[in-house]
Amino acid sequence: MATDPLLRQGPDSTELVLHAGPAGPAWNVLTSAGLALFIPLVLGVPTLLVAFGMAVAGARASTVFVVVGVIAGLEYLLGLALAFARARDILRVEFAPTGVPASLRLVRAAGPDDWLPVDTLREVQLTHKVVEPYQGDRKPAVSTLALELVLRGGRERLDPLPFGGDPQRLADALEALLGPAAVVVELRTERSTRDEPRSHSTWFSGGSASANSGGG
Repeated sequence: MATDPLLRQGPDSTELVLHAGPAGPAWNVLTSAGLALFIPLVLGVPTLLVAFGMAVAGARASTVFVVVGVIAGLEYLLGLALAFARARDILRVEFAPTGVPASLRLVRAAGPDDWLPVDTLREVQLTHKVVEPYQGDRKPAVSTLALELVLRGGRERLDPLPFGGDPQRLADALEALLGPAAVVVELRTERSTRDEPRSHSTWFSGGSASANSGGG
């Protein structure tokens, strides 16, 4: 469950909360089992249609069973692969101690990584994207925030999350927290307007006019 990224101070550490939800090996096991079972259920109907088509075509029952077994095995592997990818999702970034952090660690859905020196983090890049409604559009603007952690030897990019807060306030808070460690905090705002849907009536009207002018 996503939430607005926010800094939360505790007695021992300051957390940059990105997702609200449980984390740990038990949650990872449950997630893996759920996806491993859910995907075969979703793809069960196409698999049965394949088996039925083979049977109608005259394939032997043993051949049908082998093919269905292979497809089911691939579906379970796909579910496990998706579960593994989800287990790597970053839920929080912890900085310790609370005042002037000397260490940080990434807390993933599968559990926390090892603690690293805070100077391992070189830069925090925040990209605030706002998609505004076109004139006459009743849908509200959509605001998202993407974070990219530039680490020594790699990057961790967090997909855009729904965001309804003040990105400048979050950037200032991160800068105040990480400034003593010489970590650069960069905020970039991108605004765009939602595309206005094209009117089908206009298209048909234009086509009719072209046809009439050609006939004259």
